[in-house]
Amino acid sequence: MNVSSLSIKNPVPAILLFSWLTLLGLFAFRTLGIQAYPTVDLPVIMVSATQEGMAPAQLEQEVARKIENAIAPLSRLRHIRTVIVDGTVSFVVEFFIDKDVEVALSEIRNAVESIRPELPAEMTSPPVVSKLTTAGSALLGFTVESNSMDVSDLVDNELSRAMLGVHGVGKFQRIGGIDREVRVDLDPVRMTALGVSAAEVSQQLKRIQLNSSGGRAGVGASVQGFRTLAAATRTEDLAALTIPLADGRTVHLADIASVRDGHADRSSIALIDGKPVIGFEVTRSKGSMEVDVANAVNAALEKFRAAHPEVTIQEVYNSYQPTYDNYQGSMDLL
Repeated sequence: MNVSSLSIKNPVPAILLFSWLTLLGLFAFRTLGIQAYPTVDLPVIMVSATQEGMAPAQLEQEVARKIENAIAPLSRLRHIRTVIVDGTVSFVVEFFIDKDVEVALSEIRNAVESIRPELPAEMTSPPVVSKLTTAGSALLGFTVESNSMDVSDLVDNELSRAMLGVHGVGKFQRIGGIDREVRVDLDPVRMTALGVSAAEVSQQLKRIQLNSSGGRAGVGASVQGFRTLAAATRTEDLAALTIPLADGRTVHLADIASVRDGHADRSSIALIDGKPVIGFEVTRSKGSMEVDVANAVNAALEKFRAAHPEVTIQEVYNSYQPTYDNYQGSMDLL
C-alpha cells in the first residue's frame, strides 16, 4: 500500500494525525527538565563507622580491614575507597553499572552486620550503611550575615529547615562557623582531694542528664502520661547537679569543675577574599532538575529574607547557570 497516495486521497486522517503528534510533541517539550546530564542511578554505597578518640592506625587494624574483607567477596564489585581520620572511617563502595542498587545495599548491610561482633567493644554505635541519594556536587552556595543573631545557630536550625523543605533538595550543609558546646573543665586538684576520677564524673553525668518516660496514670476518666525531666537546660542547673560517688558520698559538679556555655573548637573555616564567612551549600536530590531546584531554592530564600529582614543572604556561586545559558542558546538557535 502506498502511504503517500492514501494520504493524498484521504487528507483528513493524515492531517489530524500529524496535528495530534505536533500537539503531543509541544506538550512533551514543555515538560522536559533542564540539566546538564541525564540522571543515572549509580550503584554506589556509603559505609561509615565512628568511635571518638580512636587513632587512624587503630581504626585501620580493628575496623577498616575487617569491613573491607567482609565487603570484598560481593559480586559485581568494582572499587572500594577508604578514608580514615581521627575517630571516623568511611567507605565508598562502587559496583558495576548493571548491579541493582537495592540488592547492593542489602548485601553490604548483611556483610557489615555479620562482622559486627568482631569490631571493638567500645564502638557503641553500629556502622551506618546508606546509598548515594544526591546528584553531583553542590548546586548553590550562599553566605549569611547578621548583626543581631548567632549566625551558626541560625543556619543550623532555621535555614536548614527552610531549605530541606524545598522539593528536590537532597542535602544541606553549613560551611564555616562554629558549633555550640557546653564545656565542663574538671579541676584535677579538687578531684584528687575528693577522690573522684574523670570516668566517674562522665558516667554519672550520662546517668543523671537524661529525660525518661514515667509511665501512665489514671486522672479522672482519662489516662495521663508522665515523664521524668532530669536534663539541665541551663549551665547553672548543670553546675548545681549533685553527683553520687561510689563510696556513698555526693558532690556538686561546680565543686570539681567549671561549667560554661561556649563554642566547640573550630575545625574548618570558610573564606571569601581572605575574610571569614559563614555560609551553606545546597545539593539537589537524584531525579530532580537543576534549574527547577535552583528556582525553588531562590523562591524559598525570598520568603526567608522577608521573614528575617535582619539577615543578609548572598549567593556566591552556582553550578546550574552554565546549563541554563546553554539551554537558552539552543532555544535562540532554534
